[in-house]
Amino acid sequence: MTQYILTIDQGTTSSRCIIFASDGSVVSTAQYEFQQHFPHNGWVEHQPQDLLDTVIKACRQALQKSGLSAKHITCVGITNQRETTLVWDKRTGDAIYPAIVWQDRRTTDLCNQLKRAGHETAITEKTGLLLDPYFSATKISWILDNVQGSRALAQQGQLLFGTVDSYLMWHLSQGSIHSTDATNASRTMLFNLHTQAWDDELLALFNIPASMLPQIKDSAADFGYMSDQILGHKLPIQGVAGDQQAALFGQACFEPGMAKSTYGTGCFLMLNTGDKPLTSSSRLLTTMAYRLNGKPVFAIEGSIFVAGAAIQWLRDGLHLIKQTSEVEALAQSVATDHGVYMVPAFTGLGAPYWDPDARGAVFGLTRDTGIAEMVSAGVQSVCYQTKDLQKAMQNDGVRLDQLRVDGGMVVNNWFLSHLANILNAEVARPTCVESSALGVAYLAGLQAQVYTSLAQLEAMWQCDQRFTPKMKQTVRDKLYQGWLQAVDKVRTAH
Repeated sequence: MTQYILTIDQGTTSSRCIIFASDGSVVSTAQYEFQQHFPHNGWVEHQPQDLLDTVIKACRQALQKSGLSAKHITCVGITNQRETTLVWDKRTGDAIYPAIVWQDRRTTDLCNQLKRAGHETAITEKTGLLLDPYFSATKISWILDNVQGSRALAQQGQLLFGTVDSYLMWHLSQGSIHSTDATNASRTMLFNLHTQAWDDELLALFNIPASMLPQIKDSAADFGYMSDQILGHKLPIQGVAGDQQAALFGQACFEPGMAKSTYGTGCFLMLNTGDKPLTSSSRLLTTMAYRLNGKPVFAIEGSIFVAGAAIQWLRDGLHLIKQTSEVEALAQSVATDHGVYMVPAFTGLGAPYWDPDARGAVFGLTRDTGIAEMVSAGVQSVCYQTKDLQKAMQNDGVRLDQLRVDGGMVVNNWFLSHLANILNAEVARPTCVESSALGVAYLAGLQAQVYTSLAQLEAMWQCDQRFTPKMKQTVRDKLYQGWLQAVDKVRTAH
């Protein structure tokens, strides 16, 4: 008999609800965008109420569209934008400050102070992360230091911290759940990968009371119940994972060496390293892939801050195109070696450079340069940045020969064939590109015994199309050399 799993996918620009049937097919979907707030240069915030309201609206609409009632839903999975930080009063449920988004750079000075004081090595050894404003710890410190009276409330045990998954669960359960899963915990810079627990020394370093933190559970676990006030029936929340880890799981990358890359606003390439955390010498992140039955599985991750956002900029910032569907034909219409390079470092460069001060630039413009060359350069920049990550992984002793891809950009066949050429690796697009939502559907389904094993989930993964490299090595090398020179120029300009 078909069972149904409701998934919440709370992202950086929108909240979605997708209801899956137990065979992995999509029954219905609903999505609502919400406003981004940029109060100062480098600051990015969300209104916490917007996150919650759009999630509830999406759930109600998806359920209505499906023709099912909440009683037909077996379990709920939640996946979320990671690192985004919320602090709320446990008596009222009200956030004491807007959500500070993962892209926010306001704690750069604090990170630099801690680096100068020699703390980065110990932090990286414990957490697998670099000392960067990207992660939650310095964001929590900032809120406690800047919201009047909050430190005293935190010491008294009145304030709670959570990444978006925790905040949603707390509210959807009417305050009865204060939990997170191991993948989201591993992005806070407070979670020790080796002990699989919050780390007291890190809490002391960032001056954060332990009473604020959620309980850490496996990614497939009994988290508690969504209140019947939300959809008219009490529903068990049984799968939780950060969006990139959920995508890895949804892509069935269960064996060490398997990798996926998600091309949304940014790009996140994650490779399963098995039951041992691999320490990167190339400034990649070591992180949790998932945790099942108390057993951790680790991954290595490279984060690119701007992928699809480069195409959005060409559309909304420069008005070179009206819609993203025009991109493929334009990119196809010019030779790949047109000589134009776009380095989309709008918010600095992510892995493996970690240069928050770098800014975007376009090189190689001539009188012949037109819209097609600019669009092609934007798409190619995403391929070259992925190549940077592939090379970094290679330096760490991991060879990436096949890549499973998902996210909004992967509908573009030209992009995927060029990606395969630049990486000199096979690129595989699955039939379901909603990998994050599918991943938490699988996690919740495992806990609810809709699914019995990882082998069963692996057999459900279906390939839509494979792209294999066809470019000559000399051409590939020349194109990539041009990219590295462009990146050098951007980095020496500040």
